[in-house]
Amino acid sequence: RMLKKIKVVPLAAESLGVRSMCTYVETSDVKVLLDAGASLAPNRLGYPPHPREYQAMAECRERISKAAEEADVVTLSHYHFDHHTPSYTDWFCNWSSEDVAKKIYGGKLVLVKSYRFMVNFSQRRRGWMFMKTGGSYAERLEIADGRTFEFGDTKLRFSDPVFHGPENSALGWILMTTIERGDEKVLFASDVQGPMHSPTLDIILAEGPQLVIMGGPPTYLAEFRVRDEHIQQGMQNLESLARKVPATILEHHTLRDEKWRSLSQPVFDAASETGHKVFTAAEFAGKENNLLEFRRRQLFESEPPSPEFEKWMKLPQPKRKMAK
Repeated sequence: RMLKKIKVVPLAAESLGVRSMCTYVETSDVKVLLDAGASLAPNRLGYPPHPREYQAMAECRERISKAAEEADVVTLSHYHFDHHTPSYTDWFCNWSSEDVAKKIYGGKLVLVKSYRFMVNFSQRRRGWMFMKTGGSYAERLEIADGRTFEFGDTKLRFSDPVFHGPENSALGWILMTTIERGDEKVLFASDVQGPMHSPTLDIILAEGPQLVIMGGPPTYLAEFRVRDEHIQQGMQNLESLARKVPATILEHHTLRDEKWRSLSQPVFDAASETGHKVFTAAEFAGKENNLLEFRRRQLFESEPPSPEFEKWMKLPQPKRKMAK
């Protein structure tokens, strides 16, 4: 309600049943599709994706496809497959194909993270591949690191690369994007994870956005693949953010944790103390949360797949990728 000049529509996210932060943003000057990708974890808790997850993926992919028809600009914050759509066929995790990618990137202005500067090895390789495939369908492709693009009275401003999580993260760097129209600003911060790196929080607060779309800390990986102190730092910075920014969409890694709501309670409390709001993407869009990944075991027990699906699950992974 606080945004009159910038329309924000979440399209795919953990609260909508898939791994993604894909968001459509529109002003009277330009229509932008942010991080047009979605994926499912190949294995979580010993289970592959449940049919309910594929149903959610089909719905999210349909929304992304329709938004791509409208969009003038498509952005890419980094080269993980839940943030961009690769051009190879994979109906197992990414629901991607050359045709899917072509429909998203074809004929668009595509603004991307550099794959040569401040990038780790795997993203350098994926970025190089994207330039040869999905990026080659673009009407124009521009490296966006640290740059501002103007469309009438709307500015699309990209940060310099910031850490994908904690300082010197092995996962590399990402770009944050600010959409500015008049006195309104929306800031999209995909995998900063809270942010875990406090200088990234300073960059966000210096922008003074009314709405931040934030990927939270991966609490489900605490003490397994991510140090607990980094998780705690991400949560503390998220609290600071919720106190200072009128509205926050909290999404992504945090919502892969069964206990995400209780673990995030200090963030919700910090927001309410200052009259601010924290939403999931689904809640922001006026939908019910559809959190599926951490419920796999329960879903396979309570809603057993059809014999046809069971047969498909037994195929070798390369064959599963090729069979929708």
